[in-house]
Amino acid sequence: MKLSRPLLIGAGIIGTLLLFVALTILLIPAGELKALLTKELERQGYSMRTSQFSKAFPIGLKARDLEISDARGSLIKLDTVTARISLPALCIGRVVVCYHAEIGKGTIEGEVSPQQNGRFSLSLDGVQLEDIPFFQSVAEARVKGDLNARASLQGSKEKNTGELRLWIKGAVLAGVKISGMPLPDAAYDTIQGLCKVNNGKVNLESFTMQGKGLYVRLKGEIPVVGSLGSAPLNLTLELMPKPEFLESQKFVFLLLTKYLITPGHYQIPVRGTLAKPVIQ
Repeated sequence: MKLSRPLLIGAGIIGTLLLFVALTILLIPAGELKALLTKELERQGYSMRTSQFSKAFPIGLKARDLEISDARGSLIKLDTVTARISLPALCIGRVVVCYHAEIGKGTIEGEVSPQQNGRFSLSLDGVQLEDIPFFQSVAEARVKGDLNARASLQGSKEKNTGELRLWIKGAVLAGVKISGMPLPDAAYDTIQGLCKVNNGKVNLESFTMQGKGLYVRLKGEIPVVGSLGSAPLNLTLELMPKPEFLESQKFVFLLLTKYLITPGHYQIPVRGTLAKPVIQ
């Protein structure tokens, strides 16, 4: 039985793609690949450090003690991270990169597929907030909590769609400030968030924080027109403290008096950018 000419051509294209991708990763030294990645991060304003960077079997890369920083300090540290090209997907002509990382006792994993309209997926399970250096080095806050999240996106930055869901258990947020304005220290039983992404705009469908004596709600949108850090904010932070909680932190709420809408209900406009939020 002879294969038809289109099938032979298709098989040849797939075979060539598989060979090209495999040779690209297998033949280029890990040091050069690291240098390329470092240069790309620097172009976006970030720096990368790692204690080990090498190839991962069969076609991939792995690193240990990976740290990403910017001018403000350390943003994230990963104990291990591995990225591999999916061979089953490659055999049918698709390039899919599967990644997996460990941060403390938590895990981060997902897939990236440039061919499938920029398809991206992300899962976070059991990541401890205190293991993310961003909160201390940039936000100068003391945080605890068990973070879990699911995200899926597809499309270009201007025409992307998708959603992000997150939930945090046993959260403690202290020392949080926005443009120098302190917010109440509180422990939260649950934090839940749902963000919808459509045509380059992130809409906060729901973001609530149920605390002991304090209920917090964040709403609004974030248009992503350039880099993520420069995305302009159009958010409203609502604080609804119970009388006993308000009394326990009356100095903080005294500073927030001008945002008092009704007794026990504060509405705080948050503007600026994602990298530098500002309370108006």
